[in-house]
Amino acid sequence: MKKIILGLTGASGSIYFTRLVDQLCLHDVELRLIASSNGEKVCRFETGIAFRDQIGEWNQGRAKVTLEENDNLFSAAASGSARFDAMAIVPCSMSTLAMLANGLSETLMTRAADVMLKERRKLVLVPRETPLSAIHLRNMARLSELGATILPAMPGFYGHPQTIKDLIDFVVGKTLDCLEIENQLYQRWEGYYEEK
Repeated sequence: MKKIILGLTGASGSIYFTRLVDQLCLHDVELRLIASSNGEKVCRFETGIAFRDQIGEWNQGRAKVTLEENDNLFSAAASGSARFDAMAIVPCSMSTLAMLANGLSETLMTRAADVMLKERRKLVLVPRETPLSAIHLRNMARLSELGATILPAMPGFYGHPQTIKDLIDFVVGKTLDCLEIENQLYQRWEGYYEEK
């Protein structure tokens, strides 16, 4: 069973997180969820979903879902010996990105991400900010050089999306691809050839 950690920060875009959890619950995975206090607040504001109230519902699927407290550095997610396969922070705030780029791991979320980097395991960061400053870009470049995948919440339009859900599913599908979880959430490019 694949072991995955998901982080939720206070950046706008918590719908990506909730949709990602919904999709991961269709698979046999062990899922550890970590939310910052602002992440929980933004999730409720943007989606109407009380994060903690969803855990029971998410556990109705195939995944084993556990909520981790962000201040619990005694969690298994804080140690490389627990051997989690991958982690994604969706959405990833610029503050969290800066902490990771500079090796600051004061919370369980930043410690777990730091562990993924040091253990050379998959770390996917989905920043949701615009415009980006030079500081943001430097932090992203630094993390990319350290092995993290930077996956901005930028949907593609080649699949001719018709709804907001289509745009969300593009980003969530790409995130699942990076986590090596099969999905059919978005139309994959198969090439285009004009008739002559």
